[in-house]
Amino acid sequence: MVFSTPVFLFLFLVFTMLVYYLVPRKLRNVVVLLASLVFYYWGEQQYVAIMFLSTAIDYTHGLLVERCKSRGNDKGARMAVASSVIFNLALLLFFKYWDFLAGSLQSVGLTFMPVLNIHLPIGISFYTFQTMSYTIDVYRGDTRAQRSIVNFGTFVTLFPQLIAGPIIKYKDLGDQIDSRETTVDKFGSGVQIFMVGLAKKLLIANNVGMLWDSYKAMAVGDLTVAGAWLGVIAFSLQLYFDFSGYSDMAVGLGRMLGFEFLPNFNYPYISKSITEFWRRWHISLSTWFREYLYFPLGGNRCSKGRMGFNLFIVWAATGIWHGASWNFLLWGLYFWALLMIEKFFLLNFLKKVPGVIAHIYTLFLVLVSWTIFAIEDFSHLGAYLRVMFGLSGAPLTDSAFGYYLTSYLPILCVAAVASTPLGVTVYRKLSPKAACAVSLTLVVAVMVVCTAYLVDGTYNPFLYFRF
Repeated sequence: MVFSTPVFLFLFLVFTMLVYYLVPRKLRNVVVLLASLVFYYWGEQQYVAIMFLSTAIDYTHGLLVERCKSRGNDKGARMAVASSVIFNLALLLFFKYWDFLAGSLQSVGLTFMPVLNIHLPIGISFYTFQTMSYTIDVYRGDTRAQRSIVNFGTFVTLFPQLIAGPIIKYKDLGDQIDSRETTVDKFGSGVQIFMVGLAKKLLIANNVGMLWDSYKAMAVGDLTVAGAWLGVIAFSLQLYFDFSGYSDMAVGLGRMLGFEFLPNFNYPYISKSITEFWRRWHISLSTWFREYLYFPLGGNRCSKGRMGFNLFIVWAATGIWHGASWNFLLWGLYFWALLMIEKFFLLNFLKKVPGVIAHIYTLFLVLVSWTIFAIEDFSHLGAYLRVMFGLSGAPLTDSAFGYYLTSYLPILCVAAVASTPLGVTVYRKLSPKAACAVSLTLVVAVMVVCTAYLVDGTYNPFLYFRF
């Protein structure tokens, strides 16, 4: 019998949890490691060897770094860290950027790099960053090297967050890898968080995503100003609920296994500046670049010119991390420019203006950024932006806009409210008994509705799998 994806995942999770809680505690990491390898092999058979190689390389390098440090051989420790970083970056550069660089060079007549049509291993952007930071933290003394290959392999391959993050640093998870607490309350809260993430993904992201797909597929000549903005609003909501939904599912599954992952999103669309937005959006990526790139470059403890250069490097890297395409680099540099403007003079002004104005300012610039992010073809991107800003002669609205707005207004309203902390604020004001009843009702309702959706639906993209 051939199982569909949802059926397989459900059976996989149920079986994994049963075995995990039945075996002795000392064998639980073995169960998680084996389950993670099966999970990755199921989705990426041809690249599971890379997972073994990455685990072996960084495991041995961590031990080597600690050994050199203990013997006072700082040069040897630095060389080991450099070797680990080079290996991980080479892995990422080859699989993610080779074809991009080869194609770009060939477009200007340079043919020495052949296009290999390499398939990108899912999750490689996440787990290479995790293993790379491990040896750096061992060198810094922020964590001890892991001596158990099983425990280290568990960290590298941890299936709840393996293929789309959040990015987890070993120093934040090392103690939990060695020993963690599992309780009924923790498992129950994990189920609740997982269901919230599942609802975000299936019930909100997928539905608003279909609206964006409709507008993205339109010929530029058929777009209207209002329609172009409606499409980008739909994409911004799809991206947020897709990625934050997956992050919530990862946090929930981790908690069901006894792990505590740091949250990856904190209601970014309520921000009142671009600076605040990036403290709330994809928190694990922002903190990773801050700790392992921005601070080593000198951070802000330098001249303003040098700080601007440091931020330029960080945001160029942030942009290109998201994908092998020039629009992602442009997207990163767009945010660099905005953050520089805020740092030098605009941020203090934003703190003084009414909150609603600062909020509109932020959302406007974020929506423009998602346009750059979503459309890889520069000619299409330029044409779409001209329509958005009324520079193409396109009409303000038409019947198609009215149809789409009417059809999608309910889900857009739900998504807008769900992107704020309003629901959580109301929930926290409930009595313990009422909160328990509401939680149980919502979990059951989400489980039933999402199961029906998975059985019946065919549109189920995960946007961040390709990053």
